[in-house]
Amino acid sequence: MDFFQAACRFLFHLKIVKAVSSHTIRGYALDLNGFLEFAEQELFGKSESPLIRAELPTLSGKLAIPDISKRLIRRYLSHLYEKKAKNRTVLRRISALRSLYKYAVKEKFIAENPMEEIDSPKREKRLPVSISYAQVEHLFAQPDLTSYLGLRDRAILELFYSSGLRLSELAGLNRRDFDEKKRVLRIFGKGKKQRQTPITQTAAQWILDYLNHPERHQETKEHKAESDAQAIFLNKWGKRLTVRSIDRNFSDYLKASGLSERITPHTIRHTIATHWLENGMDLKTIQMLLGHSSLSTTTIYTHVSPKLKREVYDKTHPRAK
Repeated sequence: MDFFQAACRFLFHLKIVKAVSSHTIRGYALDLNGFLEFAEQELFGKSESPLIRAELPTLSGKLAIPDISKRLIRRYLSHLYEKKAKNRTVLRRISALRSLYKYAVKEKFIAENPMEEIDSPKREKRLPVSISYAQVEHLFAQPDLTSYLGLRDRAILELFYSSGLRLSELAGLNRRDFDEKKRVLRIFGKGKKQRQTPITQTAAQWILDYLNHPERHQETKEHKAESDAQAIFLNKWGKRLTVRSIDRNFSDYLKASGLSERITPHTIRHTIATHWLENGMDLKTIQMLLGHSSLSTTTIYTHVSPKLKREVYDKTHPRAK
C-alpha cells in the first residue's frame, strides 16, 4: 500500500471509528499532505499524488511506504526548521506521522515503524492568558442589545464566561441540551465525550431572552427567520451559527473594545477557570466543568493567577508576616 492510501484510510478510521472531530481531522490531513508533498519533491522532483482526505481512497499515490526512510523523515524535519517553522508546528507534524505509522503497523500495512527512532523536540510550556473581571465586563458590553443579533452575541459571551465552553462545544449546542429549570447544559466535548455543566442564572436568562425573542421567527433586514429548530445559536440566515462565525464576531467585539489582540474565546475559558480557582473552587471540580481528561491540564491554572501567587508567597515567606 502507498502512503496516500494508508493516510486516507487512517483519517477515515479516525472519522468513523474514533469519532474524532472534523477540526482535528482537517489538521491531520494538512500535516500529512505537507509531508507527502515534501517527500515526493525530494524523491521524484515533483508532487503528483491526490490530496489526502478522510475517505476510503479510490486512487493511488506515487509514494510507496517503503520509499519513506528514517533519513527522509529527518530531512523533512530539517526542512521545517530551515523554514523557521514554530516548535508547536514541528511537534504537530511529528505527531501526525507518528499516529499514522502506529495505525499502519496495527493494520499490517508495514512491518516496521520508522518513527520509533525519531525524537520530538521539547514542547514549549506556554501559560494560558487570562483577563480581569473588569475587562470581561468591558468586552461583554460591546454588543448592541437593541438588536436581535446583538442579543445573541451577548448570550454567547455570557455563556463562555459562565461555563468555560470551547468554541466547538458552544456552536454545537441544541435546545434539548439546555435544561432551563435546573440551569444545566449537556456538552459534547472532545472525542464526543459527554458532560453536564451548570450555568449561571445570568447566562440562562440571556439564552432564554434570545430564544424567546419574537424576531427569531421573523424575517427582517438583518436576518432570516429560524430554519434550524434544533440549534440554539443561529446565523443571519436562520441556520446554525458556525465556529468560524462565532470567532469572527468575537474578533469584531474585541477590536471595538480596544483590549489586547491576544484575547480569544479560549481566553475567556482560561479566565473563568482562573477566577474559579481564585475564589476557592477545587481543581477536581474545575477539571470536571472544563472537560479536561487529565488533572495535570487543569493544574496549570495555579501558575497563572497573580492573586494565588501572592497568597502562596505571603503564606510561605518567613518575613512576609
